[in-house]
Amino acid sequence: MKSKLTFAGTFTRAVLIAAAVFVPATALFSGPSPSPKAPPRSGNADRHCVPVGGSIITNFGAVDPNTTLGPATGDLRGAVAATLTAPPQPGPNGTVLFHVQHHWVTESGDNIYFDPAVATTVPVPLSQTRFAFTSYPAHISGGTGKFAGATGDLTNIGEADLQLGTAIRYSGQVCFAEQD
Repeated sequence: MKSKLTFAGTFTRAVLIAAAVFVPATALFSGPSPSPKAPPRSGNADRHCVPVGGSIITNFGAVDPNTTLGPATGDLRGAVAATLTAPPQPGPNGTVLFHVQHHWVTESGDNIYFDPAVATTVPVPLSQTRFAFTSYPAHISGGTGKFAGATGDLTNIGEADLQLGTAIRYSGQVCFAEQD
């Protein structure tokens, strides 16, 4: 003869079976309890540094008359804008100095932050608007996503034409913060 189970009896049995199956499974798959996080560290010894390189082609006037905008290729591919933060200034030995603030977004959507930079240039003969870079370092000072806490230095070569835009080759190193 079959016994009739009441709702209370069926519910109690289901709870006991679930507890017998899920509690051990939870303990099995949860792994060891996490250890406390180490305090933050600084210095390149705690970072993973990689060489980077690519090119940038931008046009003035895409955003405003003092800002260039265009694509970046290579290891940091995405989009770059550079704003002249002051008018070009005469430098030593016939050079012209451009004070620049970079804005860089990688194709994955991460921002790369830069310290203000100074591009040292020489005027290109027979042109009133074209300047060749003789020194154009840029320092990475963090960012978002993969670039959070990153540091690095880029060297840029190429030229800027105040009417037509820029053509730049960048190379250097990015040091990523150790991920927890």
